[in-house]
Amino acid sequence: MQHVAIDLGSRESQICIRDHAGEILVERKVATAGLPKFLAKQPPSRVVVETSAEAFFVADAALECGHEVRVVPATLVRSLGVGERGIKTDRRDARKLSEVSTRIDLPSVHVPSARSRERKVICNSRAKLLAARTKLINYVRGYLRATATVLPRRSPETFPALARATLLSRSDGIGAHIERVLVVLDVLNAEIKQADQELLAIAEEDPVCSRLMTVPGVGPVIAIRFVAVIDQPGRFHSSHHLMSYLGLTPGENSSSQRSHRTGITKAGASDLRFALVQGAWTLMRSRSPEPMAAWALEIAARRNKQVAVVALARKLVGVLWAMWQHDSEYQPKMTAA
Repeated sequence: MQHVAIDLGSRESQICIRDHAGEILVERKVATAGLPKFLAKQPPSRVVVETSAEAFFVADAALECGHEVRVVPATLVRSLGVGERGIKTDRRDARKLSEVSTRIDLPSVHVPSARSRERKVICNSRAKLLAARTKLINYVRGYLRATATVLPRRSPETFPALARATLLSRSDGIGAHIERVLVVLDVLNAEIKQADQELLAIAEEDPVCSRLMTVPGVGPVIAIRFVAVIDQPGRFHSSHHLMSYLGLTPGENSSSQRSHRTGITKAGASDLRFALVQGAWTLMRSRSPEPMAAWALEIAARRNKQVAVVALARKLVGVLWAMWQHDSEYQPKMTAA
C-alpha cells in the first residue's frame, strides 16, 4: 500500500508518496483545488493530512476514491518530528508524515459527514451575526455614555428604535455616522431573525433534533449543534466520555503525593459547550418545576451557581446522548437521579 502525505496549502500543496518499504516514489507540488483529480489516479493508498481548513475537503475526496484517510491533529505532528531541528518546510513536512505513516498507523480525528459540517457552518454564520450585533450595540451605548446618557436594557431587536428616539430628543439630533450604525443594526436584526427561522426549520425536519428539543432548556441551536458535533453517537462509549470530549469535566494537576483537581478542561467544541451552558442558565432561571432544575438549584445552595450550571450542562449532555444513542424519549423522573 502506498502512503500519500500531503502538506496542505491554500493554493498549492506538497505531496510525498512512499511505497510500503518507505522508498519515495513521487515528490511534487499540486494545486490544492486539483487534489481530488490527483488522488483519483492513485492506487489504493493511505492518505495523510494535517488538520487545517482544507483537510476535510481532501479527506472527502480521498474517501470517495477508496483510500484510507488519516487526518492527524495539528497538536500531534511536532511530536512526530515535523519541524525538528528548527527547520520546517513544506517538503520536509510531507516527507516526515509519509515516513512515519510507513512505520505506524497514525491517529486520526473524526471526519464528520458533509451534513454535519454544513450545519456547523449555518450555526457559525448565525453566531457571527450575533457577535457583530453585540459589538455595534456596545459601541452605540459607549457613544451615549460619553454624554451621560444610559439606555435601559431592552431586547436587541428594539435597540435601534430606542437609540434613535433618545438621540432625536436632543438638540443636536442624530449624527449621520451613528445613523449608519443603526441602519446596519436593523439589517442585522432582520438577518438574525431569518437565521433563527432557518435553524428552527432544520431542527423540526430532523427527527433526532425534534426529539432532543423536548428536553427543557434545549432549543434548535443546542439540538443542531449537538447533532452536528457528535455526528455518530456510537463513537462515544459512555456519556462521561462525551462530557470529557466537550471539555465539561474537571482537569487534574497531581504529582507524587499531591492531588489537585482543577476547573473544567474547556477542551473540544467550544461553541457547543457555550450553548449548553447558556441552556443550563436558562433552565435554572426559569423557575420550572423540572426535576433537573431543582437538582441544579440544590447544588447552587450547597456550592454556588457557577458550579451548579456546569453540572447541569453536564447532565444535559448525558440526557441528550442517551436519548440519541438508545432512541428513547425524554423521561423527567430519570434525569433527577
